[in-house]
Amino acid sequence: MRLGIDVRKLGDGGIGEYIRETLTAAARLAPDLEIVAFGAPEQRALLPIDRLEWVPTRAGKYSLAEHFALPTAARGRRIDLYHAPHYVLPLALTVPSVVTVHDLIHMLLPRTRLHPWYARFMTGSACRRARRVIAVSERTKRDLSAHLGVDGAKIRVIPNGVGAGFRRLSADETRRALERLGVRPPYVLFVGNYLPHKNVETLVRAWGRLGEPRPGLVLCGKGFGSARAVWQAAEEVGGRAGIQAIERVAAEDLVALYNGAALLASASLYEGFCFPVVEAFACGTPVLAPDAGAVPEIAGDAALLVPPERVDLLGSEMYRLLVDQELRKGLVERGFRRVQRFSWDEAARRTLSVYEEALGRP
Repeated sequence: MRLGIDVRKLGDGGIGEYIRETLTAAARLAPDLEIVAFGAPEQRALLPIDRLEWVPTRAGKYSLAEHFALPTAARGRRIDLYHAPHYVLPLALTVPSVVTVHDLIHMLLPRTRLHPWYARFMTGSACRRARRVIAVSERTKRDLSAHLGVDGAKIRVIPNGVGAGFRRLSADETRRALERLGVRPPYVLFVGNYLPHKNVETLVRAWGRLGEPRPGLVLCGKGFGSARAVWQAAEEVGGRAGIQAIERVAAEDLVALYNGAALLASASLYEGFCFPVVEAFACGTPVLAPDAGAVPEIAGDAALLVPPERVDLLGSEMYRLLVDQELRKGLVERGFRRVQRFSWDEAARRTLSVYEEALGRP
């Protein structure tokens, strides 16, 4: 099979990880798979696969140009199947296709008036035209059916995996990495970008309810340098000096941040999967997470789940998870068991089956 795939979002957080890990595992599991990747020339180093054809593509993400540039680039390359790894499937594309939908955040919690219109049109169009739709959680599948009328028989739920690099580190490894980053334990960790639905200002207010001596709060992700609402919330609770923002971090240092954290905390209003939860499980870090979106489905009984709008409950449960050693131990043990469900090899194996299914192959 010759697979064409849009890899322009390789550097974009969770979707980038999805593309890289799925393709890397698929190439290993299916030696006869021929991959034709469409991405910017400078992105090539982000995809550690030798056996692929790289097609330089400069069309901007979420642009009008991508609907014509990608089909033009695909023409004449004998592609059997095209995979759109997020909800944009080029309108001019004529080859059989599969689309992955991670969530409906742009529709359900839009940042602008344009977002829901664009997302509804593009996601609906992609799901109608694609032969199969991959959803990363049952919640995303339900949302696709409820909000866009996508036939459930067309959707295949394939949960994401967790990278092999996320693991328990020795105390010395963790200490050295934290020293490089200038991070001093104890601290509560948040991992993710600064977008409105992440609800980070509520998390800051909940952290501010902890008594003194209060652990630090480390915010790891893009956008916190200019996150006015977050820093305003920090001023309100008198805790600005206790908050450290890390915008960029190497993969091995992120693992160390998980290992050194007293707990991972999130107050996100909606997630289609939530990578940090399973990454924390793999590192043996207790998790406080929202009972919203796909998080309860992904976390099961291995995290302490709290309504993300409730500052009081977030604060009290954060404190409980910091001081209750039996609770911490139980969550860590259940987290190690839970994370075994999330394998990139299994995700790739099931994705390859969807490819075959989309082409009508037994």
